[in-house]
Amino acid sequence: MPVPTIAVVSFAGISPFHLAVPCLVFDEDRREFGVPRFPVRVCGLERGPTPTSSRYAVAPEAGLEGLVDADIIVVPSWRDIEEAPPVVLLDALRKAHGRGAMLVGLCLGSFVLAAAGVLDGRPAATHWAYAEALAARYPAIEVRPDDLYVDDGNIITSAGVAAGLDCCLHLLRRLCGAEIAARVARRIVVSPHRQGGQAQFIEKPALPGSEVDRFSQVMEAVQRDPAGAYSIDLLAARAAMSRRSFTRHFRQRMGTTFLDWLTQQRLTLAQRALETSERPVEAIAYETGFGSAVSLRQHFRATFKTSPADYRRSFRL
Repeated sequence: MPVPTIAVVSFAGISPFHLAVPCLVFDEDRREFGVPRFPVRVCGLERGPTPTSSRYAVAPEAGLEGLVDADIIVVPSWRDIEEAPPVVLLDALRKAHGRGAMLVGLCLGSFVLAAAGVLDGRPAATHWAYAEALAARYPAIEVRPDDLYVDDGNIITSAGVAAGLDCCLHLLRRLCGAEIAARVARRIVVSPHRQGGQAQFIEKPALPGSEVDRFSQVMEAVQRDPAGAYSIDLLAARAAMSRRSFTRHFRQRMGTTFLDWLTQQRLTLAQRALETSERPVEAIAYETGFGSAVSLRQHFRATFKTSPADYRRSFRL
């Protein structure tokens, strides 16, 4: 499969962190770890060196003409949700979308994609503090305020700041497989696949210290062995909580249900087993907690839109 060309949009006042995130994931030379070298170009909305939100400027290597032949275009953020993006940028994004390029909006970059009209009728994420504003301004969009990122095929959007790393690692996993993404994540010292959603980062009343400790200990045990047999009643008892309290606290902390979280943990294990071994799908299904190849195939196709066998052919290391 050809390595896609990636264009990252820069503009005056951009946060250096937001700009650095896609470059960190895709523009570093990590071929020694089996990671392909992606052609990455930073494309400036303005010509010449442009100021950032910090005390230094950046010098994009190209203008918006660099978007014309890009396979993937990343809009890392935007200056202000009250400022309309310039027509020249919106036109360039519409044309790229029309020719089949993938568009990625990180944080407030979702507002730019929304202004271009490419998110109408589709799900999208943005920073939790601005989710209501996005939904109110663009009612045709299905805003998902709890999600760290939303993959809708040829458009991917993410929540704010550090969630851009989650989103870019997800895209790398989609392009190169789970093991490659895990290698890059280890290299930059972040989780290969952070579970849960933005709900875990919105400030809430804290639980008593001992209750938090028991809950954390239970979840750490599940993470060490996600293939085990678990029930909410059993885990709630181990955490010294009622079933209702455990369920409510899990959703508050993780932004999702326990079953969905556990399924994703098991799918990540299955991905890596498919990439790194020749074990039959039936064996992998048992080892990862799905119980049967039929169950693994159903969950795999629902999540990744492909079969375990086809995934193995694409990403076998």
